Amino acid sequence: MIKKAKLSQKNKLLNIKKIRNNIDKIDNQILKYLSLRRKEVMKITKYKKRSEIVDQKRIASMLKKLVRKGKALNIEPYVIENLWKAMIRSFIKLEREKI
Repeated sequence: MIKKAKLSQKNKLLNIKKIRNNIDKIDNQILKYLSLRRKEVMKITKYKKRSEIVDQKRIASMLKKLVRKGKALNIEPYVIENLWKAMIRSFIKLEREKI
């Protein structure tokens, strides 16, 4: 049986730092996509009435599709549902401020 080599504390900290840097880069990409999504939301406010902001059928359909796609990418459904529900709530708030 092969034993895993123990990482020194210094190597462990360097690995954590590298992983955190990668996470920071991914977060920056997510921010760019959120900005693009926001721009599209702002465009759609020109066509919606205040009573049309929340479309429960669309939200349910969207979450179902995202969960299915997420499973194929090995992402737990609760991660997708929690993140998207928070994002949807935030963009609904934005739409209500603009309409």
